[in-house]
Amino acid sequence: MNIHKNDSIDPGQASGSRRLPMSLGATHAWHMRPLIVALALSAPCLAVAQDHAHPAGGSDQLGNVSFAVTCAPGIQPKFERAVAMLHSFWFDAATTAFTEIAKADSTCALAYWGRAIALMGNPMTRVAPNAERTQQGLVFARRAVALAAQQSHREQMYAAAALAYYQDAGTRDHASRMKSHEQAWDALRRAHPDDMEATIFYARTLVANSSPMDMTFAQQIAAADIMQPLFDAHPDHPGLAHYIIHAYDAPATAARGAKAAKAYAGIAPAAPHALHMPSHIFTRLGNWDESIEANLRSARAEPDSNSAVHPMDYMVYAYLQEGRERDAKGVIDRAIKNSDQFYGGQLGYNFTAMPARYAVERSAWSEAAALRLPVGGAPNVRAITHFARAVGAARSGNGAPASADVDSLTAIKALLDGAKDVYWATIVEAQRQAASAWVALASHDTTRALQLARSAADLEETVEKHPVTPGPILPARELEGDMLYSLGRSAPALAAYEKTLMREPRRLRSLWGASRAAEMGGNRTAALKHYAEVLDVMAKADATRGEPAAARRYLDSR
Repeated sequence: MNIHKNDSIDPGQASGSRRLPMSLGATHAWHMRPLIVALALSAPCLAVAQDHAHPAGGSDQLGNVSFAVTCAPGIQPKFERAVAMLHSFWFDAATTAFTEIAKADSTCALAYWGRAIALMGNPMTRVAPNAERTQQGLVFARRAVALAAQQSHREQMYAAAALAYYQDAGTRDHASRMKSHEQAWDALRRAHPDDMEATIFYARTLVANSSPMDMTFAQQIAAADIMQPLFDAHPDHPGLAHYIIHAYDAPATAARGAKAAKAYAGIAPAAPHALHMPSHIFTRLGNWDESIEANLRSARAEPDSNSAVHPMDYMVYAYLQEGRERDAKGVIDRAIKNSDQFYGGQLGYNFTAMPARYAVERSAWSEAAALRLPVGGAPNVRAITHFARAVGAARSGNGAPASADVDSLTAIKALLDGAKDVYWATIVEAQRQAASAWVALASHDTTRALQLARSAADLEETVEKHPVTPGPILPARELEGDMLYSLGRSAPALAAYEKTLMREPRRLRSLWGASRAAEMGGNRTAALKHYAEVLDVMAKADATRGEPAAARRYLDSR
């Protein structure tokens, strides 16, 4: 059915009520709050967004979902609509819809299953819902299991898949329970091979359970291989488009997700997350205009302004890659002005990342050194500001405050190790080493500085980025390139920048650094290539930026 919504040489130098406990999972579980006032972006942003606010298909669409359910007459269309919301991570709206279904038919087992699945939030975060939501989810899962006992075997297995995640939450960690969840979906899709929804939920869980340390992306590719034929046959299914994007959200595979990325916003334009999610692929490909447009639409459509901070961070990142400082600053100022409304306030990952990005992407090192530390917050969130401050202070020649922030990164790494959070411990350790490299350079210990810079880059490249972020605050390999360039070592600097560009295509600081390093080393072929791409990327840059004019001068000198 068609579902509708009812209701010093520096190559990067710039020229010119209820709150969920804040963890990474909380910062990324965008739609778990009541629906409130829509976000109003600045006037220029509104004008752009309005032109593209409603992709083909109409603004009330959520996509096509077919899901048989044993409930009272007339329930199935409403149930399919609720599942479509679930597939687009519109959890508040899905919860409301499943609640209304349960009120209309208190014996509809899968209405309670839907409540339980919605309470899990975004499974891609690799973080469990808080204790309150976990307990509520367990209650709903048990209710679904009890009611499903009188219904079909298929519905019994759906209910069991929800319970597989929630049961034993007091004694088993999130990863272990997610594995049980995956196994339950696998059993269901094998028992009922004609049930496409079971296969989709299985594939989604495969992606969620994939290791960020596996740089072959084998599990994500396997999940995508399951979904792609289904998407070819059902191109208006929101879950297939959504989860294929997540499966291919990596540099080596992003191009394979382009079709789903271009389709998803048109499939489910009523869901704000569906408008944002394509930007994950656009970011991986360096398609900055498309990323900006996607996130403008998402932020404008988001009925909960607390949730808009995630697409806003992606938007800021893309603006900065194009040299559009004023536009980036406008988004950040809007966020700061409404910080009391944002989900998690100063504690949120994306909220904290935006001002740090604005400083370091412009190589405004003194500005980075002066960033205000967030009060409280998850360890990996606090690390953002300590890292930016440390690099900023060291590159401004202020070793003492830089060392203090490095010490804070060391303490944060210890906290993450104690929590057995291997992924974020790896990221923070890479940040610590990269910042320590610049402290060492400021102390004229060049050998140690280069060793640390290379070690940081090697470590950071052992893991993939988390979905919460469009990219590192500053890639460690790019920072190694900066250091090599500052020391006059043009060839290794060029190699470091070009290696960064393999992971972060069309990234402005690395393009500019590669251009300057190639010019310094007399590598005219590489310089022409990179300067030409700088001009392309900065076609809409602020007039105060000097890079385009410098690039033209070099290109005109041929």
